[in-house]
Amino acid sequence: MNDPKSALPPVVGSALDLIGRTPMIEVRNLDTGPCRLFLKLENQNPGGSIKDRVARSMIEAAEADGSLKPGGTIIEATAGNTGLGLAQVATLKGYKLILVVPDKMAREKILHLRAMGVDVRLTRSDVGKGHPEYYQDMAQTLAQSIPGAIYVNQFENPANPHAHETTTAPEIFEQMGGDIDAVVVGVGSGGTLTGIGRFMARHSPKTQMVLADPVGSILCDYVATGTYGEAGSWIVEGIGEDFIPANAQMDLVSKAYSISDRESVDTARLLLRKEGVLAGSSSGTLLAAALRWCQAQTEPKRVVTLVCDTGAKYLTKMFNDMWLAAHGFDHRELHGDLRDLIAKRYADGGVVAIGPDDTLLTAYNRMRGSDISQLPVVDHGKLVGILDESDILAAVEGADDDRGPKFKTLVGKAMTKAVNTLQSTQGVDALPEVFDRDEVALVCDGDEFVGVITRVDLINHLRLAS
Repeated sequence: MNDPKSALPPVVGSALDLIGRTPMIEVRNLDTGPCRLFLKLENQNPGGSIKDRVARSMIEAAEADGSLKPGGTIIEATAGNTGLGLAQVATLKGYKLILVVPDKMAREKILHLRAMGVDVRLTRSDVGKGHPEYYQDMAQTLAQSIPGAIYVNQFENPANPHAHETTTAPEIFEQMGGDIDAVVVGVGSGGTLTGIGRFMARHSPKTQMVLADPVGSILCDYVATGTYGEAGSWIVEGIGEDFIPANAQMDLVSKAYSISDRESVDTARLLLRKEGVLAGSSSGTLLAAALRWCQAQTEPKRVVTLVCDTGAKYLTKMFNDMWLAAHGFDHRELHGDLRDLIAKRYADGGVVAIGPDDTLLTAYNRMRGSDISQLPVVDHGKLVGILDESDILAAVEGADDDRGPKFKTLVGKAMTKAVNTLQSTQGVDALPEVFDRDEVALVCDGDEFVGVITRVDLINHLRLAS
């Protein structure tokens, strides 16, 4: 009991005191070639990401230079984690926070921010720098219109790389005993690359900085050629850019890998299954690049990469089978018929349905819990009807309250029995007629219910096929 190694961390006075000093683990169950690969768990910061470090550093720097006054307003453009870090710090310090975020940001992050009282402004993710609705331009304009507000601007703020140069990098150096052959990072604002890279250049010159970049970002091309063209699009959040951030010292990069969204997602999910680490999409990108670098080596090396944030922020996205199917990431066989449009089959538990012997209260709770307005009614695998909000309302209207006996009515008595169905082997051209009737497509294989196709499913199918 007196072994100092078993001592628990001390009690602290604030969540801010928990930022940094994150643990590191070694990868044991993935193919790392001849190398040893270590993961620094930045998802263990109180705000769930590496950006807690940056947020504290930038806010404290603004306090120190007098630009941020007590009770002032902080404004930032962010893909998510910097905003969460700023919220973590600003809330405890009593500042108002306004965040401008692109609309591809995970829903969990937005809900997290709004739960902390942050003013979140969504803007377009399909426009580039210089457009008035580009998130950075929009944030800068907003800051200029609010008296006493500061635009943090993580992309140019020197306190961003300073946080990593003075905390993240020294921690890695200490945990690795000073023996590090490569560090694999991503670039969003450039702070991680520049801060860690500067530290290693002084204290461990042998350490190579390796860039993991999403396909569509211009940074990998810039490393390879010194030039870049027009950016594409990518799903991974927080890293990749359509310009070179002022904080990104790209000459520190010795090797860059371009990683597809699909490989990023697959690798993050593999990390959870094989190592028990729940990590976000950018961590999947970094790990994929780190594994490539390790597997390319011919002699043992010691490599570090980062788990940038927690995968708990992406449970409705990359850890959701329906989301994977919608983006074509589910590796399923295609048939050239309606089966290709069904994201999840009823037989696999992928369809929210109800039975004819369930009550209307059960049906209502199921609709509300899944945010849907109608339910297929299935009896022993056979589609026997459909129940929508109007069916429930017609059956219960006039009841005293939600606990009244009318909500105990069985679904089979209130459902619509006459339903139009399609066979799973029919072509996509069978769908418009269904949608013109303002219905969803109920798909069967013979008598067996297969699944549901909505307008959104058709649109997504056409997007993936284009």
